[in-house]
Amino acid sequence: IDFDLILENIKDLNSLVGEGISQIEHTPRGARLRRPEPLPLTLYRNGIVVGNGAFRPYQHPSTQQCLQDIMDGYFPSELQPRYPDGV
Repeated sequence: IDFDLILENIKDLNSLVGEGISQIEHTPRGARLRRPEPLPLTLYRNGIVVGNGAFRPYQHPSTQQCLQDIMDGYFPSELQPRYPDGV
């Protein structure tokens, strides 16, 4: 696993979705600015944790797919239904 590539691509993906930039949220009385909630990805020696999810070992196929998506420069496909515009 190329951790340097993963970290570099995560920074690039974060900039694509406007990390730190407020977005307009429409409310019944108008609108307000809000910052999107980040989704933490914690890398360990033997696996990962996405958000508040369970620990996932590197050998697990879904973990391998998630990291491969990131290494290929894409948002993880498993997150697309929940975050269609990226996270």
